[in-house]
Amino acid sequence: MNIMNEGIRVYLDNASTTPIDSEVLLNMTKNLSKNYGNPSSLHLEGRLSKKLINQSRQAIARVINADAKEIIFTSGGTESDNLAILGIARANKHSGRHIITSKIEHKAIIDACKVLEQEGFSVTYLDVDKNGLISINALKSSIKPDTILVSIMYANNEIGSIQPIKEIAGVLKKMDSQKPIFHTDACQAAVSLDIDVTKLGVDSMTISSSKIYGPKGVGCLYVKNGIKIAPQIVGGGQEGGLRSGTENSALIGGFADALTLANKKRVNDNQKIVELRDYFMNEILSKIKNVYINGGMEYRLPNNLNLSIKGVEGESLILMMDHYGIACSTGSACSSSDLNPSHVLMALKIPIDLAHCSVRFTLGRYTTKQEIDYTIKTLVKCVARIRSMSSIL
Repeated sequence: MNIMNEGIRVYLDNASTTPIDSEVLLNMTKNLSKNYGNPSSLHLEGRLSKKLINQSRQAIARVINADAKEIIFTSGGTESDNLAILGIARANKHSGRHIITSKIEHKAIIDACKVLEQEGFSVTYLDVDKNGLISINALKSSIKPDTILVSIMYANNEIGSIQPIKEIAGVLKKMDSQKPIFHTDACQAAVSLDIDVTKLGVDSMTISSSKIYGPKGVGCLYVKNGIKIAPQIVGGGQEGGLRSGTENSALIGGFADALTLANKKRVNDNQKIVELRDYFMNEILSKIKNVYINGGMEYRLPNNLNLSIKGVEGESLILMMDHYGIACSTGSACSSSDLNPSHVLMALKIPIDLAHCSVRFTLGRYTTKQEIDYTIKTLVKCVARIRSMSSIL
């Protein structure tokens, strides 16, 4: 039976991207037809687009408890991360050339750090424990007099581990010498966790619209007033000279709507999703042998379930599940073409054979118990089939 031909689809890859909320889409459709002017233009059409962008900037600032002037709109999480790492480091290199991050950051952070290493910066990549958490003591011991930037992601995109951001900020705040600038990638956290920058104590934060039921192709970087940052895209002087290029007012409006709704719906969404996630996990563990949970469960995003199923190669399972109408992934969609084991799982010291057997299910606002029950039934069938063809088990 070809499930795809029957139109049955179960979407369990919300960490890669979320569907657009219907209310957000409705407003975006109106804005696409009405707010088409270039925001830099002086005529009415341009002024209307500029007004929408200003209103959106203020709405996002309210959610994260920031000044609207501290919001820089970008094309998404990767650009925001690049702007944060490259822009802050290059603008502050006269104060120091040492950066601290973790081994499980998104590649947008790690690869940006590697670019800076080629420019003469030094980078400390902190280890994580089996739960995917950094050590505060290791962070403290890594700080040097010339440390200018610390970037630790709020929540990991592959295993959902939630870092102690407030505690990290507290450590940096108490430093006797020059305080490093503290950036966090909150792309995965924004839909599930409190992203009040004052409470968190961060100086800079990345948010992506595509992870919060908003449109793809837009995001922002929060940069606290007074922080030096160098633009990485130049030409038109938009976004206070920090990100040139004509802003897409409709996408920005959709982003602001999505973040506002996510903040409003967060508590109820989390309660429903974590119950479904735990039910899903317990059913899998009871019905399939030799399944391992990657990362700890205590400090984990409510929607994340990353498993290694012994004897079942991840890519094979993803393709078979897709045939039966279920969308899931092996890790970060941004690096899905990379056949090497996940750098996140390697940092957790997961054996290579099990890392290749990983699969990530990420639930969302629209996930139902009926869909989870269908997924459990299908997963059991697919695992049995793959294992029957494998000599590993």
